[in-house]
Amino acid sequence: MSRATTIKEVINQLDVIIENAIESNDRLGLFAYIYRRTTAEIARETKLRNFQNNERLEILDVAFANLYLDAYNDYKNNKQVSASWQFAFNQRDMPLTILQHIMLGMNAHINLDLSVSTAQTMKGIEINEVETDFNKVNDILFQITNELQERLSRVSPLMFLLDLLGENKDEQVIDFSMRKARELSWNSANLLWALGDNDNKKAIQKIDNLVLKIAERIKAPKTRTMRFILKIMKRFEKKNVGLIISRLKED
Repeated sequence: MSRATTIKEVINQLDVIIENAIESNDRLGLFAYIYRRTTAEIARETKLRNFQNNERLEILDVAFANLYLDAYNDYKNNKQVSASWQFAFNQRDMPLTILQHIMLGMNAHINLDLSVSTAQTMKGIEINEVETDFNKVNDILFQITNELQERLSRVSPLMFLLDLLGENKDEQVIDFSMRKARELSWNSANLLWALGDNDNKKAIQKIDNLVLKIAERIKAPKTRTMRFILKIMKRFEKKNVGLIISRLKED
Protein backbone atom coordinates (compact mmCIF):
# COMPACT_ATOMS: atom_id res chain seq x y z
CA MET A 1 0.00 0.00 0.00
CA SER A 2 1.49 3.34 -1.10
CA ARG A 3 1.82 6.26 1.29
CA ALA A 4 -1.17 8.56 1.51
CA THR A 5 -0.83 12.01 -0.06
CA THR A 6 -4.25 13.45 0.83
CA ILE A 7 -6.62 13.22 3.79
CA LYS A 8 -9.05 11.31 1.58
CA GLU A 9 -6.39 8.68 0.93
CA VAL A 10 -5.69 8.50 4.68
CA ILE A 11 -9.37 7.81 5.36
CA ASN A 12 -9.45 5.14 2.64
CA GLN A 13 -6.47 3.36 4.19
CA LEU A 14 -8.00 3.58 7.65
CA ASP A 15 -11.16 2.00 6.24
CA VAL A 16 -9.10 -0.96 5.03
CA ILE A 17 -7.52 -1.38 8.48
CA ILE A 18 -10.93 -1.20 10.15
CA GLU A 19 -12.52 -3.74 7.78
CA ASN A 20 -9.61 -6.14 8.26
CA ALA A 21 -9.92 -5.73 12.03
CA ILE A 22 -13.65 -6.48 11.92
CA GLU A 23 -13.06 -9.63 9.86
CA SER A 24 -10.37 -10.92 12.22
CA ASN A 25 -11.86 -9.49 15.46
CA ASP A 26 -8.61 -7.57 15.96
CA ARG A 27 -8.71 -4.93 18.70
CA LEU A 28 -6.26 -2.77 16.73
CA GLY A 29 -9.35 -1.67 14.82
CA LEU A 30 -10.68 0.18 17.87
CA PHE A 31 -8.11 2.96 17.73
CA ALA A 32 -8.23 2.93 13.92
CA TYR A 33 -11.96 3.68 14.01
CA ILE A 34 -11.58 6.53 16.52
CA TYR A 35 -8.72 7.95 14.46
CA ARG A 36 -10.84 7.74 11.32
CA ARG A 37 -13.63 9.61 13.09
CA THR A 38 -11.22 12.37 14.06
CA THR A 39 -9.58 12.55 10.64
CA ALA A 40 -12.96 12.86 8.94
CA GLU A 41 -13.75 15.81 11.20
CA ILE A 42 -10.48 17.52 10.31
CA ALA A 43 -11.15 16.85 6.61
CA ARG A 44 -14.52 18.58 7.01
CA GLU A 45 -12.90 21.60 8.68
CA THR A 46 -10.28 21.96 5.93
CA LYS A 47 -12.98 21.69 3.25
CA LEU A 48 -14.84 24.52 4.98
CA ARG A 49 -11.55 26.51 4.99
CA ASN A 50 -11.70 26.93 8.77
CA PHE A 51 -7.93 26.90 9.35
CA GLN A 52 -5.55 29.81 8.85
CA ASN A 53 -3.56 27.79 6.32
CA ASN A 54 -5.71 24.90 5.12
CA GLU A 55 -3.17 23.58 2.62
CA ARG A 56 -0.39 23.40 5.18
CA LEU A 57 -2.72 21.83 7.74
CA GLU A 58 -3.60 19.06 5.30
CA ILE A 59 0.09 18.43 4.59
CA LEU A 60 0.71 18.18 8.33
CA ASP A 61 -2.30 15.95 8.91
CA VAL A 62 -1.25 13.56 6.14
CA ALA A 63 2.34 13.42 7.44
CA PHE A 64 0.94 12.76 10.91
CA ALA A 65 -1.33 9.97 9.66
CA ASN A 66 1.41 8.32 7.63
CA LEU A 67 3.46 7.77 10.77
CA TYR A 68 0.62 5.69 12.21
CA LEU A 69 -0.04 3.90 8.91
CA ASP A 70 3.68 3.14 8.56
CA ALA A 71 3.84 1.81 12.13
CA TYR A 72 0.75 -0.35 11.60
CA ASN A 73 2.01 -1.82 8.31
CA ASP A 74 5.53 -2.37 9.66
CA TYR A 75 4.13 -4.13 12.72
CA LYS A 76 1.96 -6.36 10.55
CA ASN A 77 5.03 -7.23 8.47
CA ASN A 78 7.19 -7.95 11.53
CA LYS A 79 9.36 -4.89 11.00
CA GLN A 80 10.75 -2.69 13.76
CA VAL A 81 8.54 0.12 15.04
CA SER A 82 8.94 2.65 17.84
CA ALA A 83 8.89 1.35 21.40
CA SER A 84 5.60 3.08 22.21
CA TRP A 85 3.85 1.71 19.13
CA GLN A 86 5.30 -1.76 19.70
CA PHE A 87 3.92 -1.73 23.23
CA ALA A 88 0.49 -0.51 22.07
CA PHE A 89 0.23 -3.07 19.28
CA ASN A 90 1.41 -5.88 21.53
CA GLN A 91 -1.59 -5.35 23.84
CA ARG A 92 -4.09 -6.34 21.13
CA ASP A 93 -4.77 -9.71 22.79
CA MET A 94 -4.45 -8.53 26.37
CA PRO A 95 -7.54 -8.39 28.62
CA LEU A 96 -7.76 -4.59 28.70
CA THR A 97 -10.83 -2.40 28.47
CA ILE A 98 -11.92 -0.91 25.16
CA LEU A 99 -10.91 2.51 26.46
CA GLN A 100 -7.41 1.32 27.32
CA HIS A 101 -6.87 -0.11 23.83
CA ILE A 102 -7.94 3.19 22.30
CA MET A 103 -5.87 5.32 24.67
CA LEU A 104 -2.74 3.28 24.00
CA GLY A 105 -3.07 4.20 20.34
CA MET A 106 -3.79 7.84 21.11
CA ASN A 107 -0.78 8.00 23.41
CA ALA A 108 1.70 6.77 20.81
CA HIS A 109 0.19 8.73 17.96
CA ILE A 110 -0.26 12.08 19.66
CA ASN A 111 2.64 12.16 22.10
CA LEU A 112 5.18 10.79 19.61
CA ASP A 113 3.95 10.96 16.01
CA LEU A 114 2.39 14.40 16.20
CA SER A 115 5.54 16.02 17.54
CA VAL A 116 7.70 14.34 14.88
CA SER A 117 5.37 15.17 11.98
CA THR A 118 4.93 18.79 13.10
CA ALA A 119 8.67 19.37 13.34
CA GLN A 120 9.25 17.74 9.96
CA THR A 121 6.45 19.66 8.23
CA MET A 122 7.69 23.01 9.57
CA LYS A 123 11.34 22.40 8.70
CA GLY A 124 12.77 25.67 7.36
CA ILE A 125 9.65 27.58 8.49
CA GLU A 126 8.99 29.29 11.81
CA ILE A 127 7.11 26.66 13.82
CA ASN A 128 5.00 29.33 15.55
CA GLU A 129 3.29 29.94 12.21
CA VAL A 130 1.36 26.69 12.66
CA GLU A 131 0.53 27.13 16.36
CA THR A 132 -2.95 28.62 15.85
CA ASP A 133 -4.02 25.79 13.54
CA PHE A 134 -2.34 23.24 15.81
CA ASN A 135 -4.46 24.52 18.69
CA LYS A 136 -7.60 24.48 16.57
CA VAL A 137 -7.02 20.79 15.88
CA ASN A 138 -6.53 20.47 19.63
CA ASP A 139 -10.06 21.81 20.16
CA ILE A 140 -11.49 19.45 17.53
CA LEU A 141 -9.82 16.44 19.12
CA PHE A 142 -10.98 17.47 22.57
CA GLN A 143 -14.57 17.66 21.33
CA ILE A 144 -14.22 14.19 19.81
CA THR A 145 -12.88 12.90 23.11
CA ASN A 146 -15.97 14.16 24.95
CA GLU A 147 -18.20 12.60 22.31
CA LEU A 148 -16.21 9.39 22.55
CA GLN A 149 -16.98 8.95 26.22
CA GLU A 150 -20.71 8.97 25.47
CA ARG A 151 -20.29 6.54 22.59
CA LEU A 152 -18.09 4.22 24.63
CA SER A 153 -20.82 3.87 27.22
CA ARG A 154 -22.82 1.95 24.59
CA VAL A 155 -20.24 -0.83 24.49
CA SER A 156 -18.79 -0.38 27.97
CA PRO A 157 -21.83 0.05 30.25
CA LEU A 158 -19.78 0.60 33.42
CA MET A 159 -17.89 3.61 32.05
CA PHE A 160 -19.70 5.74 34.64
CA LEU A 161 -17.53 4.17 37.33
CA LEU A 162 -14.55 6.08 35.96
CA ASP A 163 -16.45 9.34 36.28
CA LEU A 164 -17.37 8.54 39.87
CA LEU A 165 -13.80 7.68 40.75
CA GLY A 166 -12.29 10.66 38.95
CA GLU A 167 -14.99 13.14 39.96
CA ASN A 168 -15.82 13.66 36.28
CA LYS A 169 -12.23 14.56 35.44
CA ASP A 170 -10.93 12.16 32.83
CA GLU A 171 -7.29 13.09 33.41
CA GLN A 172 -7.59 11.91 37.03
CA VAL A 173 -8.99 8.59 35.91
CA ILE A 174 -6.08 7.39 33.78
CA ASP A 175 -3.59 10.23 34.22
CA PHE A 176 -3.92 11.03 30.55
CA SER A 177 -6.02 13.55 28.63
CA MET A 178 -6.14 14.61 25.03
CA ARG A 179 -5.34 18.21 25.86
CA LYS A 180 -2.33 17.33 28.00
CA ALA A 181 -1.11 15.03 25.26
CA ARG A 182 -1.33 17.81 22.70
CA GLU A 183 0.52 20.19 25.02
CA LEU A 184 3.30 17.65 25.47
CA SER A 185 3.40 17.05 21.73
CA TRP A 186 3.69 20.78 20.97
CA ASN A 187 6.58 21.14 23.39
CA SER A 188 8.30 18.10 21.88
CA ALA A 189 7.70 19.42 18.36
CA ASN A 190 9.38 22.70 19.30
CA LEU A 191 12.37 20.80 20.66
CA LEU A 192 12.73 18.66 17.53
CA TRP A 193 12.25 21.68 15.28
CA ALA A 194 14.94 23.64 17.15
CA LEU A 195 17.36 20.73 16.94
CA GLY A 196 16.87 20.33 13.21
CA ASP A 197 19.08 17.48 12.06
CA ASN A 198 21.32 17.77 15.13
CA ASP A 199 20.82 14.85 17.54
CA ASN A 200 17.28 14.54 16.21
CA LYS A 201 17.22 10.74 16.35
CA LYS A 202 18.41 10.76 19.97
CA ALA A 203 15.75 13.28 20.93
CA ILE A 204 13.00 11.24 19.23
CA GLN A 205 14.19 8.15 21.07
CA LYS A 206 14.00 9.98 24.40
CA ILE A 207 10.47 11.15 23.61
CA ASP A 208 9.56 7.60 22.60
CA ASN A 209 10.84 6.28 25.93
CA LEU A 210 8.75 8.84 27.81
CA VAL A 211 5.66 7.92 25.78
CA LEU A 212 6.32 4.26 26.56
CA LYS A 213 6.21 5.03 30.29
CA ILE A 214 2.83 6.72 29.83
CA ALA A 215 1.63 3.63 27.94
CA GLU A 216 2.67 1.40 30.82
CA ARG A 217 0.57 3.56 33.15
CA ILE A 218 -2.42 3.30 30.81
CA LYS A 219 -2.12 -0.48 30.79
CA ALA A 220 -1.52 -0.82 34.53
CA PRO A 221 -2.61 2.19 36.62
CA LYS A 222 -0.77 2.52 39.91
CA THR A 223 -3.77 2.38 42.21
CA ARG A 224 -5.31 -0.95 43.12
CA THR A 225 -8.79 0.61 43.04
CA MET A 226 -8.37 1.72 39.43
CA ARG A 227 -7.09 -1.68 38.36
CA PHE A 228 -10.08 -3.33 40.04
CA ILE A 229 -12.59 -1.00 38.35
CA LEU A 230 -11.03 -1.59 34.93
CA LYS A 231 -11.22 -5.33 35.52
CA ILE A 232 -14.93 -5.09 36.35
CA MET A 233 -15.56 -2.83 33.36
CA LYS A 234 -13.89 -5.33 31.07
CA ARG A 235 -16.15 -8.14 32.29
CA PHE A 236 -19.31 -6.34 31.13
CA GLU A 237 -17.98 -5.00 27.82
CA LYS A 238 -18.88 -6.25 24.39
CA LYS A 239 -16.14 -8.46 22.94
CA ASN A 240 -16.74 -8.52 19.18
CA VAL A 241 -14.81 -5.76 17.40
CA GLY A 242 -17.31 -5.49 14.56
CA LEU A 243 -20.20 -5.08 16.99
CA ILE A 244 -18.25 -2.54 19.04
CA ILE A 245 -17.46 -0.40 16.00
CA SER A 246 -21.05 -0.63 14.75
CA ARG A 247 -22.34 0.67 18.10
CA LEU A 248 -19.73 3.43 18.22
CA LYS A 249 -20.82 4.62 14.76
CA GLU A 250 -24.52 4.91 15.63
CA ASP A 251 -25.93 8.43 15.74
